[in-house]
Amino acid sequence: MWRNITLTATKPILQTDTVVSASSEAKRESDPIDSRRSSASHRTMSAGRRVLYFLLAPLLRGLLALLWYSYRIEKVIGAEVGERLVAERTVCIPCYWHQQHLLCARIIRRWIRKVFDASIVISASVDGEIPARIAGAWGTKIIRGSANQTGALVMRDMHGALKRCSSIITTPDGPKGPIFEFKAGNILIARISGAPLIPLACAADRSWRFTSWDRMMVPKPFARVVIAIGEPHAVPRDTAVDGLERHRVEMEDTLMSLMTVCRNEISRLSDRTPERS
Repeated sequence: MWRNITLTATKPILQTDTVVSASSEAKRESDPIDSRRSSASHRTMSAGRRVLYFLLAPLLRGLLALLWYSYRIEKVIGAEVGERLVAERTVCIPCYWHQQHLLCARIIRRWIRKVFDASIVISASVDGEIPARIAGAWGTKIIRGSANQTGALVMRDMHGALKRCSSIITTPDGPKGPIFEFKAGNILIARISGAPLIPLACAADRSWRFTSWDRMMVPKPFARVVIAIGEPHAVPRDTAVDGLERHRVEMEDTLMSLMTVCRNEISRLSDRTPERS
């Protein structure tokens, strides 16, 4: 099953014999992270870098906590959707744009503090080490790799996590863009697993923007924030290959629409706030 599943005429996106083989199942948790790093990079986890990251990770966690607690979450649109997912322990695939990771991850962390079991895909590169440490400290299970370098391994591990009833957090335009482009692999894993996709988006009235490919958004201290959670989007297991593109486009449009809804709500709230004399 799943052999040479293709979304275009010339480019297979997954060779999945490794997913179902017994030897791959046994090796799921044993693949060394170093083997998943890009051969184009000569950076390694040296002893000095390990010590540095060990010291930096808790400092960054503390800084993020201070930022988060300063934010004023004015509204969570679709809050009942999130409450239902947690209450029913639904295995799902929450997804949001890479740009909005800081705020959307905060909402999912609230779910994890209850009974929500979640895993997240983080780059196997050296740069992914600190995010992996921070996410792990929140109680999130970590899958190391990327669609560009270790796509089949990552797909295998995501499928395995879903089978163990651990939801998968994804940024569908990651790891390197293009920005706001929903990658087809997320639709494929939803089809294979039967887990619904859960769209999330956010907006803030004041933020810093990085110069990175995703124009990463970091709301400024005490910013007003609106978050939106969309309805689950299921991709039936019997969906034909040529029908996957429709789901990809629908999810891309949904995330963009939710982002617009959040921005409009922030604008409305800002217009309603009386000016200070």
